Parts: sequence; structure tokens; C-alpha cells
Amino acid sequence: YICYTDSMYVGVDIGGTKTLVAMLDDQSIIIEQTKFPTPKNYDEFLAQLRNTITEFKTKNFKAAGVGMPVTVFDREHGRGINFSNLPWLNVNMQADVKEICACPVAVENDAKLAALSEAMLLKDKYKSVLYITISTGIGIGLVVNGVLDTNIGDGGGRTLLVEHDGVLTPWEDFAGGRAIAERYGKQARDITDETIWHQISRDLAKGFIQLIALIQPEVIVIGGSVGTYFDRYGKQLAQEIEKYNIPRVTLPVISQAERPEEAVIYGCYDLARQVQK
Repeated sequence: YICYTDSMYVGVDIGGTKTLVAMLDDQSIIIEQTKFPTPKNYDEFLAQLRNTITEFKTKNFKAAGVGMPVTVFDREHGRGINFSNLPWLNVNMQADVKEICACPVAVENDAKLAALSEAMLLKDKYKSVLYITISTGIGIGLVVNGVLDTNIGDGGGRTLLVEHDGVLTPWEDFAGGRAIAERYGKQARDITDETIWHQISRDLAKGFIQLIALIQPEVIVIGGSVGTYFDRYGKQLAQEIEKYNIPRVTLPVISQAERPEEAVIYGCYDLARQVQK
């Protein structure tokens, strides 16, 4: 039996194509959740978020955490300056969500929140966890000794330049989920051809190897919608990365996220718990 009069935590995972809103209890259990297409217009997004919050049975909120695909971020004021897959500019995300939810709100880059969530599940095994989310675009988050490194990854795959067809190209422009769909005419979930996955693995490996050389993590966790299908390309990706064989760099373990499509929402919960304190 769930008592909906109890206060809950709000998690808002804003993606380039869809937004997931969830209510979580003190045990991080999702009590209610819903998704809606992310409007390209920011004011429309706020209206949709307000309607969604109003429709939940839960009415009292302890705190809220918001994950957003932001590439330029004013953390001090909770402002999203620029976004990877949305045309929003200079939006007061923290203040706007606080006005809707009437509770303390913390905002963060979505990939960083996913990294925090997954790293917490691995804290007893690894000290350095690099999280890479492959969805519409590519996001990056690093957690060391349980602490989120806010200096790594805001720009994600947009700002990591990689050689592709002889030209330095933003990694996500040829290896992200949108690029995969445009190149092969189908979403990752519909790709079963091993040859195609081999090509995708080669493209992914180009960015992975740069990040491995720069960060040298103990483990890389892959999440996002493309991460959901890790079993289709995981071995090929590892083989492609091993071909580079960087001297004096130990290649990390590569694994699938335990919650590939929900990691951000649980990270929102973790962040909300922190801001409440």
C-alpha cells in the first residue's frame, strides 16, 4: 500500500527527444512516472512539465533533481546556456522547476547524473568510473571515489573531436544514436546485422580510446538507448579498442549500465537527496 500523502522526490530526465518525470520515495523506488516528447520550445516544455506534475497523485515534494543535455552550464545559478540536442538558450532551469514543484531543486548535466547513479552501484569494486551514454547524442560523466567530477564531460560527444573519413569531426555526429539512425535508416533497437554493429563499434572505439588515454578509468559503463543493446556489440567494441593497444595505459573493463535507460532518473534522485540536506 502506498500513501500518496507522503512527500516524494521528483526526478526530471530531459532528453533530446523525450522527457521522463518520476516520483521516488525514500528508498529510491519509483512510485509514479510518465514520459512526454520534449518540446523544442522551452516555454512549452515548462507548461508540459507543470501539467505532468499536476497529474501525479503525489502533491508534496521534498526536493527535485533535474538532468539536462546541457553543453554549456552555469552551475552557480542553475542556468542552461546551451544544449546538445535542443534549441534552448540561457534558460533558468533551476528557478523555473522550483516554481513548478515548490521545493528545493538541483540541476546537472544528464550524463553526469547517470554516471553518479551507476558509480554508486559499483563503489565497492571501482574507484574511477567513466560513464558514456549513447542516446540521441553522446554524453560523458566521470566519478572518482564517489564524487562527481564536474570538470569532465559537459560538452560530451559534441566537443570531442575525432578523425572520421579524414576530417576532425565531433564524435557524436557520426557515432551517436541520431547519426546511427540517419546512416542506416533504422534505430539501434531494430539493427540486428552484425556487420552494421561492427561498423558502429569502430566508430565508437575512436572516441573511447581518446577518453581512455585522457582519463584512464578503471571501468567504462555504457548507458542510454544504444547502451540498452550492448549485448549486440559489446565484444566487437572491446576488440576494436584493443587494436589501439596504447603503451603504458591499462585498458579498462567495459560493461553495460545496470539501468541503461533509467540511470539519469536515479541520478536525479541522488542529486535531490543532496540538495535536501
